[in-house]
Amino acid sequence: MNIRLKLPNAKILYLKNFITPKKADHLYDYFLHNIPWKEDWVTVYGKTYKQPRLTSLHSTTPFTYKYSGLTLFPNAMTPELLLLLARLKKTSNHHFNAVLLNLYRNGNDSNGWHADNEKELGQNPVIASISLGATRNFHLKHRTNKDLRYTFPLDHGCLLMMEDQTQHYWLHQIAKTKKEVTPRINLTFRNIIE
Repeated sequence: MNIRLKLPNAKILYLKNFITPKKADHLYDYFLHNIPWKEDWVTVYGKTYKQPRLTSLHSTTPFTYKYSGLTLFPNAMTPELLLLLARLKKTSNHHFNAVLLNLYRNGNDSNGWHADNEKELGQNPVIASISLGATRNFHLKHRTNKDLRYTFPLDHGCLLMMEDQTQHYWLHQIAKTKKEVTPRINLTFRNIIE
């Protein structure tokens, strides 16, 4: 199922079954046990605290990636990541050279309101987000029109593409939940420039 979200100032595509359940299960297990996960300290609005999720940056370049006072140095791409990179290029016709993996261990792990608009991503960054594991809700809100909000589930094996001016006009988050949830791995592919 492919859904093009009709939101102003945004270009967002959701592909529910981008990866088959069997392949998604394999990738989830592989990434969970073979990625060098880290819990870093971040600074947001002048406060420093432990990031409420684990992360790992992988790239085909040596370029670092900075956000929230944090500088990430890339690990090498694994064969599984390179296969996903090639598939995304074929599917989307976009060039990506890096992936930031996020591990949400339970409902307390989250990612607050933000945009992927760091200078290393260029003017109109394209973000390709693959979800593996537990379903978590993805929240969007417009930066200036507070009435414009949208929420939908990100399921095991889905792909979410955010393109054009989406990062200029919209913020997104994975909120905490009190529901019992198993871990979720999110792979956000992007093109980092020097």
